[in-house]
Amino acid sequence: MYKLNVQQVNPGILRTVPKNSSPDYDHLLLDRQLCFALHAASRAVVREYTPLLSELGLTYPQYVTLMVLWQEPERARSVGELGEAVHMDSGTLTPLLKRLERDGLVTRSRDHTDERRVNVKLTAAGLALRERATSVPRAMAERFGLTIEEMRQLKTQLERLTSTLAAADSSASSSEAAPAN
Repeated sequence: MYKLNVQQVNPGILRTVPKNSSPDYDHLLLDRQLCFALHAASRAVVREYTPLLSELGLTYPQYVTLMVLWQEPERARSVGELGEAVHMDSGTLTPLLKRLERDGLVTRSRDHTDERRVNVKLTAAGLALRERATSVPRAMAERFGLTIEEMRQLKTQLERLTSTLAAADSSASSSEAAPAN
């Protein structure tokens, strides 16, 4: 049996390290990784959405993009705004928007004041699809097997994790861009 030594890694994060022992590789086991649990859960959630969304003729990324547009259906959004809202870059979003436009759900047009910007707006068909999509969140809630409170707590924790990582990424990016003295 090893004696454990508790070390402060970062503020609020403690880890245990066996004293006088060989390296402990248990922390490298896949089933102990938060990142893998998040990855597996994300894939499972998207897989559950697939049959519901296929009835609407949508993929999951198209669905979340339309959800942003459905929030304010009369308002055009720039590709940049949409990308920020759904956490996709323009290289991923542009082909998706082209397919939505081909399917008659959105229109894309150049901004009148800045030709570099492309604005996206719902069509009548895109807005009508919102009505058909109202059953999707309820159906997914049933599939999750969680109470409403558990879902709220999980969503809050995931949003906090996303914000923390985004802030850390911004901080690292800004320190990399800072000129050396």
